Amino acid sequence: MPKYSIIIPAYNEAARLGPTLERVLGYVSAQRWDAEVIVVNDGSRDQTPDLIRDYAKRHPCLQLLENPGNRGKGYSVRNGMSHANGELLLFSDADLSSPIEEAPKLLVPLESGAADIAIGSRWLRPELQTQRQSLLRQLYGRLFNLLLRVLLGLNFKDTQCGFKAFTRQAARRIFPLQQIERWGFDPELLYLAHKAGLRVVEIPVSWAHTGGTRISPLRDGLRMFAEAVKVRWNGLTGKYNVPGD
Repeated sequence: MPKYSIIIPAYNEAARLGPTLERVLGYVSAQRWDAEVIVVNDGSRDQTPDLIRDYAKRHPCLQLLENPGNRGKGYSVRNGMSHANGELLLFSDADLSSPIEEAPKLLVPLESGAADIAIGSRWLRPELQTQRQSLLRQLYGRLFNLLLRVLLGLNFKDTQCGFKAFTRQAARRIFPLQQIERWGFDPELLYLAHKAGLRVVEIPVSWAHTGGTRISPLRDGLRMFAEAVKVRWNGLTGKYNVPGD
């Protein structure tokens, strides 16, 4: 069993996944980590899976995991987590908006037993953002954060940063209950963590906005709002309960 699992969801990422894998695999090697790297292909229509297979031939710690078609980032992360073998499990966006070198910031609190889940945050120390989103995206993000505080009781500065780490026990507790499969899955995970009494720490990380994002502020913002309402409804109606709760 490896100590670390690094999960990277990928959809049509052939253009930028190569540099990401070079950086992640290089860092894992330099740190002498006992780690596996799992790239979850979410039904890509470009050369993403071929690229991953090519790297896997040269790096035994890398593996390709295929989704049954295009299911969404939330499904991809859950799929990767369910197949991961590490003691500590981290997922990162394919564009490395938060550099892999920031990973120890999240892993140390888990290793020390101080937390069960560590989430990267762009807004605890905004000066660490080397390239910010547009003002419109920032506005939508702040409004969504306010909604989550009111609707789900999530008192975090940033729920949406794609850089989160979990102990194996925490991952096994919450990911089987996850139902949101697309962009709104992060608040659901944090809601489930709170419901389970897990300790979550929010940690400032370096972050840079990269071009090519597939999130539409209006369309996906409305969808994420609807998904947040669904999470609240699921909580109220007992759909997240497990035997013994």
